[in-house]
Amino acid sequence: MTTAIAIEDVRREVKILRALSGHNNLVHFYDAHEDHDNVYIVMELCEGGELLDSILSRGGKYTEDDARVVMIQILNVVSFFHLQGVVHRDLKPENFLFTSKDENSQLKAIDFGLSDFVKPGLYSIFFYLSSMLYLFDWFVNMFFLFPFVDERLNDIVGSAYYVTPEVLHRSYSTEADVWSIGVIAYILLCGSRPFWARTESGIFRAVSKADPSFDDAPWPSLSSEARDFVKRLLNKDPRKRSTAAQALSHPWIKNYNDVKVPVDILIFKLMKAYLRSSSLRKAALRALSKTLTVDELFYLKEQFALLEPNKNGTISLENIKVALMKNATDAMESRIPEFLASLNALQYRRMDFDEFCAAALSVHQLEALDRWEQHARCAYELFEKDGNRAIVIDELASELGLSPSVPIHSVLHDWIRHTDGKLSFLGFVKLLHGVSSRTFAKVQ
Repeated sequence: MTTAIAIEDVRREVKILRALSGHNNLVHFYDAHEDHDNVYIVMELCEGGELLDSILSRGGKYTEDDARVVMIQILNVVSFFHLQGVVHRDLKPENFLFTSKDENSQLKAIDFGLSDFVKPGLYSIFFYLSSMLYLFDWFVNMFFLFPFVDERLNDIVGSAYYVTPEVLHRSYSTEADVWSIGVIAYILLCGSRPFWARTESGIFRAVSKADPSFDDAPWPSLSSEARDFVKRLLNKDPRKRSTAAQALSHPWIKNYNDVKVPVDILIFKLMKAYLRSSSLRKAALRALSKTLTVDELFYLKEQFALLEPNKNGTISLENIKVALMKNATDAMESRIPEFLASLNALQYRRMDFDEFCAAALSVHQLEALDRWEQHARCAYELFEKDGNRAIVIDELASELGLSPSVPIHSVLHDWIRHTDGKLSFLGFVKLLHGVSSRTFAKVQ
């Protein structure tokens, strides 16, 4: 360890291990010492060997029940350090150890040498600067339409077989870890890797362009829930990929041994976007939330319960503060004020479960489902009955908070039906997603 970068990497790993504490599936950190030549890290001794060794000893694959046990532990610990703002960046079977030689012993996540903190609210910084300097006026408007967005990392790190497409594109966050978990799940269930080539560059091409096969044995003999579970983790679009907490709510997992779903950081990001949305978009999201199935509502019910609603069945900013403090380690405590500031609108009002469903659902994740078209059409029918009204483009632009410099007729001309001036189905779907800066780039 002679370079300044190598020394800094070890110090960052120690900082992360110090900050993260208290989870049963995270290797216990005791202390670290540094002399002139070395850094000494004292951690829990895990004598059971790597998860990789267990996979190999089983001839390459687990039963569904055994794979579920492993997945529950991995998802639990990953959702924990994602909530704390840490991305691991090198999740693979070699980095999970059994505490003892009994394979029923606990799994522990190890090796945070490539891990990093993800700073929240990068767009908040741009918003502040742009408002102070009167620059990027379109960005200021978009800030109110989009979720609280984490800092994007850009280093290509990790192991080739487990690396996610967005890492190769040098723009990623915690979702990259979930992809790696999907690769592990695929291997556990079928005994082979979802992406393979003889060279690292070939693996990277396969990860970027190929789709994992679910047609070859043993996939046809496995449950449809198991296949769906893995597919949701291996979605190439990180916006459509399940979070670790959502994966614990999946039907393949949730009915197994009373699995507890942890607080998901995603709900706070989505709630921020909802609270800053126009009244028209809120109405559209409420219509969409009414189309959710029992399985899709399960995750939202669990998240709402974790916020410990008041006796009247509503939550406020105080509920969110208590939930965050209850789950915070040293890594997260500094982030809490910014989270609360981003949800400040709840300081003056309360939110019931029906509105929470609209605020905390992910349109992108619903869009990844086979039944998305049905969801959208049913939601539009509800919106037609309850919320759709004649609206002119200028009024729509004003309600969306678009800047005067935006060519609104180019952006919004296909949002409104020419026959009656009401929002079209295409406009409804775009409204659900919000207006992106990419839209402006195409028309300006």
